[in-house]
Amino acid sequence: MLPLTESEIRSSLVNASQREARDIRLPEGFADLRWDRLDFLGWRDPRSPQRGIVVVPSGDELIGVLLQQAGAAPRSRAQCSWCQDVRLPAPVGFYAASRAGAAGRNGNTIGTLVCTDFECSANVRKPRPIPYLGFDPAAATAQLIDDLRTRVAAFAADVASTA
Repeated sequence: MLPLTESEIRSSLVNASQREARDIRLPEGFADLRWDRLDFLGWRDPRSPQRGIVVVPSGDELIGVLLQQAGAAPRSRAQCSWCQDVRLPAPVGFYAASRAGAAGRNGNTIGTLVCTDFECSANVRKPRPIPYLGFDPAAATAQLIDDLRTRVAAFAADVASTA
């Protein structure tokens, strides 16, 4: 992922009001992020921990999505729908996002199960056990990264869709 500026992040939010976009806080350590190790930028707002923000590169544009974490946690161990890591180091939570435009203003939302701290980019890059002789870990990691990017971009595009 290419480095982003604060104004790019705020202007990319498709389902937030101007006030909401202005009021979000950038993630801790924003200046020191390792952009080459990120497939999307995701964080929880330090002032409102139930609110998450995700910024996804999609072609030549950015799609930013404001998310709201559900108050209740899943009853059983859930799997993140983005990284699909079965050995998660952190819990998974349900996040809902208002759709962009009139649909969102009318209360239409879309939800997904995601790692609560949005560490999916790190999860897909973790070393995996080698399941069989001849297994190519580099190719497997590249496929996991590509799959993550596809799933996150599809979610962001779905939120941005006004149809």
